[in-house]
Amino acid sequence: MAKSSDLIGASAAIETLQGWSAVEGRDAIQKIFKFEDFNAAFGFMTRVAMQAEQAGHHPEWFNVYNRVTVTLATHDAGGVTAKDTALASFMDQIAQE
Repeated sequence: MAKSSDLIGASAAIETLQGWSAVEGRDAIQKIFKFEDFNAAFGFMTRVAMQAEQAGHHPEWFNVYNRVTVTLATHDAGGVTAKDTALASFMDQIAQE
């Protein structure tokens, strides 16, 4: 379980991540991933789901056809932690494959 002392904050997180932005009104980060088609988007979500389950850290996300909108925050810590930047980095890496 994460603690508030684990917080790094959205501002610090987005300095280390490409294409992510701070969510207005809460300590969270967000990115929209765009893929060739629905199959590619769903494949991305499946790979992220497997990684998230292993890490015990799950994204908030929304999918429409070839787009996946992802919001990350560590709820039990009340904001963005290293868990979020690690999952964001994983998403960025596999989105490029």
